Amino acid sequence: MRRMFDRITHDPNVLAGRATLRGLRISVAHVVNLVANGMTTAQILAEYPDLEEEDIRQALGYAAAIAEDQVHPIPAGK
Repeated sequence: MRRMFDRITHDPNVLAGRATLRGLRISVAHVVNLVANGMTTAQILAEYPDLEEEDIRQALGYAAAIAEDQVHPIPAGK
């Protein structure tokens, strides 16, 4: 089952079409980077009051989905 990312938006007029949260000028990549650098959800929400907890969850889920490992079988003898 595919997860729905109803808060992830792409608009060519907002951050050059990069994945953003609810059309805000806050990119998915930026939120993921904040988490990767140790910020908690509470800290992110305090720093960016336009965000909601579900925005952060979806940003992380979206990043995980696009980075998903896919196994491609290699034929024997190669």
